[in-house]
Amino acid sequence: MGSASELNIDTEGLQDKGNNDSEEESEIRHNNNIHIAITMFQKQSLSLKKLFCRSVVEEHRLEHLNIFWAFRRHAQDHTCFTRVGGGSVGQAPPFDAIGRGLGGAGFPSGKKWGFVRANQGPRYLAVNGDEGEPGTFKDRYYLERTPHLFLEGMLIAAWAVEAEKAFIYMRDEYPAVLHILAEEIKALESAGVVAPGYIDLRRGAGAYICGEESAMIESIEGKRGLPRHRPPFVAQVGIFGQPTLVHNVETLYWVTRICREGPEVLSSTELNGRRGLRSYSVSGRVKNPGVYLLAAGSTIMDVITASGGMLEDHVFKAYQPGGPSSGLLPASVNDVPLDFDTLQPLGTFIGSAAVVVLSDHDSAKDAALNMLRFFEDESCGQCTPCRVGCEKAVKLMQADNWDQPLLEDLCTAMGDASICGLGQAASNPIRSTMKHFPKEV
Repeated sequence: MGSASELNIDTEGLQDKGNNDSEEESEIRHNNNIHIAITMFQKQSLSLKKLFCRSVVEEHRLEHLNIFWAFRRHAQDHTCFTRVGGGSVGQAPPFDAIGRGLGGAGFPSGKKWGFVRANQGPRYLAVNGDEGEPGTFKDRYYLERTPHLFLEGMLIAAWAVEAEKAFIYMRDEYPAVLHILAEEIKALESAGVVAPGYIDLRRGAGAYICGEESAMIESIEGKRGLPRHRPPFVAQVGIFGQPTLVHNVETLYWVTRICREGPEVLSSTELNGRRGLRSYSVSGRVKNPGVYLLAAGSTIMDVITASGGMLEDHVFKAYQPGGPSSGLLPASVNDVPLDFDTLQPLGTFIGSAAVVVLSDHDSAKDAALNMLRFFEDESCGQCTPCRVGCEKAVKLMQADNWDQPLLEDLCTAMGDASICGLGQAASNPIRSTMKHFPKEV
């Protein structure tokens, strides 16, 4: 990860966990960090009030909120990003680096704002903090260190679409994050920035499928998390039947940083013809797994270098560019920027930028089987192509030699007929392994 000074993150006083800490010492250190984070937030409460108390917003509209109002206008005028950000021919404006959601699908956030605003209220905002894609942990990284930046961005987006309530859907496997957010929401309420109860923190039960926005909304409503048929889309019929703006945690983090620092915080970085920054969750056979904020045009070799290189006695063999849903690419595909729209010609996508690195110690066939076992376990079971398809794929993939024509037919059926992205993307590990590692299957 870049340094704290590079990211403009105030981490003074925060303590890393010691290798020899006892459980009691770790708990004390954790509580101290939470206290410091809340103190950091309280120091900024005045500036937050200036941003979000409507009476003050009216007074300081031009002096303090030029960038904020650009976002506000964009909900009504989609060309605003172009006017503010500029950009080169053939690529979205640099402001679109946060204009596209960072949760996986990459849908333009500005269009979401416009869609939600176009529908009669009451409107809601829902933050998808489920982060269930294996290998993804960037949202947790930011929430544990700078939760106030996320909350500020959430309130900006909520104000832009005039949301009457904001829901945060957080996975229960992040107990520290849940505790930090609960304390910070109390601090917001105590400071008078939001009304008590305006931010509703909900705990998910760990279902991967609830990363899909409509399944998350079903869970928020107290139902079983099952994806909805679309249309209508959640921007029209979302939480309790009302128009709902759904955002990823990191997307809102960048909304805040752009409002504070201007679009240059993203547009000033350019690499391999791509502008902006991306947070890569890196794991696997690298020396220093973690979250790395790199140029959006970074290749897999740039990511591995930032992670300290490969482990000793390990040779780079393959990688997942965006978690299991993205399948596997061979080490020979090492010069493609890991960004939106650059990987589609290869039959894959960047998704949530969960980069998992494999070496010559790993079997591509076994890795693909492991991915399909995950999808089989996490399928909600609502639609037959996904429920039965994942089960049959696992059985076929356990054979010494894969029946590739039959697996290809199964992949086609799953991709064409599944309700949501789980079943549609579950075939990617199968197809990519057959294409790039034919000798192993």
